[in-house]
Formats: sequence, C-alpha cells, structure tokens
Amino acid sequence: MKAFVFPGQGAQFVGMGKDMYDSNPEAKAMFEKANETLGFRITDLMFEGTDEDLKQTKVTQPAIFLHSTILAKVMGDKFAPEMVAGHSLGEFSALVAAGALSFEDGLKLVSKRAMAMQKACELEPSTMAAIIGLDDEKVEEVCNKIDEIVVPANYNTVGQLVISGSVAGIDQAIEQLKELGAKRAMKLPVGGAFHSPLMEPARVELEKAINETNIENPVCPVYQNVTAAGERDPKEIKENLKKQLTAPVKWTQTVKNMIADGASSFTEVGPGKALQGMVKKVDRKMPVESATAE
Repeated sequence: MKAFVFPGQGAQFVGMGKDMYDSNPEAKAMFEKANETLGFRITDLMFEGTDEDLKQTKVTQPAIFLHSTILAKVMGDKFAPEMVAGHSLGEFSALVAAGALSFEDGLKLVSKRAMAMQKACELEPSTMAAIIGLDDEKVEEVCNKIDEIVVPANYNTVGQLVISGSVAGIDQAIEQLKELGAKRAMKLPVGGAFHSPLMEPARVELEKAINETNIENPVCPVYQNVTAAGERDPKEIKENLKKQLTAPVKWTQTVKNMIADGASSFTEVGPGKALQGMVKKVDRKMPVESATAE
C-alpha cells in the first residue's frame, strides 16, 4: 500500500513553491487564492522573502501547508494514496490532500492555528528540546518527576523524542537527561511549548473554528497524531484534530502502525526530507521518496 506523509514546521525554505507557481496554471491559481484568503501576499514571502520572514509562525505554517497541498494536487495520477498522515501541522495538509477538508477551509484553519499558537507563546516563556539516544520511557519518567510543566511532545522516531514545557522545566529536564546518558539534549529554536498544556489557550480558540468547519469522508484512512491510528469517520477526525495542539505527536507509533497495516512505500509530500529519515529509522528497508510534480 502506498503511504503519503506531510511535513510540519521546520521544513520551510526561501523559494519554496516558486517552480510550481511558474510552471503550472492550477498551482498558480491555488497560490493566488491563498493570497486572497489570507489577506496578504504569502507568495512574496515564500518565493523572495528572507529566512526571518519565513520563521514567523503566521507565515511558516500556511507556507508549508500550501507547498504540500498544492504539490499533492499537481502530482496528478502520481498522488494515489492508500493511507496518509501528517506531522503536527502536516496533519491539516494530509486531510486536505485526502479530501476530508477543502483547500480553503484547511488554509483558514492553519492560519487560525498559527495565530492562536503565536498568542499562546506570548503568554508565558516556554520552549522545546530534542532528546536523542534514550528510551522513551526514561524520558517520560524524568518529565513526570519535574515540578514544572514538561511533557513529551513529539515521538519523532526510535530514540528521538522532543519534550515541551516551561523554560525552567526544560532546563531541569535537559540536565537530568544528560546525566542519564542522553547522546544529545538540546533546546530547539522554537517560539514556545507546542503540543503541551501551555497551548491550552490556542486549543480553545482552534476548537471553535474546527467545530464550524465541514469535514468529509477522506478517500483513505488518515493516521492522526493523537491516536496514531487510521481514521475515516469525520466525527472522530474532528475530535482528534481538536486535541492535537495540547497532545503529543505520536509519529513513531504512526509509522509503525502504517507499516503494520500494509504500507509498502512512503512518499513525502512537501518541503524537506525529515519524515523520510524518520521512516528509515523505524524500518531501514522501507522505500521512501520525495513527491514530484507531474
């Protein structure tokens, strides 16, 4: 079975999507629709902006979403998914590509999500850290013992877990995890504690928008971050989407479940190759590739 996966924040680069805009009339129309929907020319920032422009959450998230969903569209017959999943923000791209969300509704939700997350980040200084070379259970144990908000946020792949929480909590966790033998324990250059209880204000704001959005039956199962299970029921998809901002991204479990359910290859749709690397860490022999336009 062909699995298609969609990247999250961090995969952006200046010039992303310009080749599709220039060479494909359908892609150009979708980008222009996005400019209109967002109320600013995001294409200018994507194609000719600076790294700093693209790092702003309100730009990063819609930019990656646009690159992924438009690429899926212009792949034509090459995009024939039997299962899909997206990492964090990428889940919205996966839902649009699988026909559960319209392009415009997906873009509006991603834009609202980015703004809400930005606001939540400004309420309290918070951060995330990547922990490499320790069992998930050890990292979870340390997080539980710290008297601050510190939680597992992204189960990225075997031996790589990202934690999220208050600055003081993350500092304590890094120290303790290094003592336990972590190969690396380092803060990430992010604006806040994504996928942690500190995102609750953003979750509340986004929940309202999700409730008002129509979700259809997808063309194939969508493996969601919150459960790591393939879902087709629009009601369940909606509920899982609402929990996503404060719950961990179960990516390792997602990849394992997709393989157990019959995935025979993984195609990454969007900027970067991060997800391909994560899949390879779970199963070295699994064929992976980057999506290309028709």
